[in-house]
Amino acid sequence: MRFKDVFSIIGPSMIGPSSSHTAGAVRLGRTARRILGCLPEQADIVIYGSFAATYQGHGTDLAITAGLLDYDTDDMRIKDAAVLAEEAGLKVKFHTSSLPVAHPNTVKIMVRNGEREESVTGCSIGGGNIEIVSVNHFDIKFTAGYPTLLIFHKDRPGLIADITDIVKQAGANIGYMEVDRKSRKGDVLTVIESDEAITSALICRMEQIPDIQRVCLIDLTSKEGMP
Repeated sequence: MRFKDVFSIIGPSMIGPSSSHTAGAVRLGRTARRILGCLPEQADIVIYGSFAATYQGHGTDLAITAGLLDYDTDDMRIKDAAVLAEEAGLKVKFHTSSLPVAHPNTVKIMVRNGEREESVTGCSIGGGNIEIVSVNHFDIKFTAGYPTLLIFHKDRPGLIADITDIVKQAGANIGYMEVDRKSRKGDVLTVIESDEAITSALICRMEQIPDIQRVCLIDLTSKEGMP
């Protein structure tokens, strides 16, 4: 993971009593929504450790729900997120777990819309910062602190080179990259954090590569669907 500046460590502009339990939770919810690509119809959320012990008192449940509605950390609507989610047609269920986890502020968010389902596990690591540690059972890590591409594809020789070549041609610099595959010749998830904004043209070119199944952009500084 890349080094955060002092302002990230202090924490973002936010609503709520705790950057870990509210601001970080909002970002975890927003990240799950961006991976799904739309407003979920249903969200099942499992919270662990410190989150499980204090989530209602610290508003973590409202914060995650607000993130699923794509609200930012300083949005005044966070306090009303449960009501607004119901009005939007989003059904949210929270579950607590006592299973051991690597970080005390860990959440697993399972979101659905129609036939599409996504599973995202992440941690709120302090100062409003997050770390995603699993997407759809791929063991990967990224912070969502930079424009991030999630590229779902098949495992074949030369495909990673094809991906990075398109990034190079677009004039973007790869600051961080990670790859996980479920099996040889099977499904793969490649994660790329970029130092520059990711354009829709770059995504469109990448989607044309043979054996790429889906490309997902996570940029929490922009509105959904506006790279």
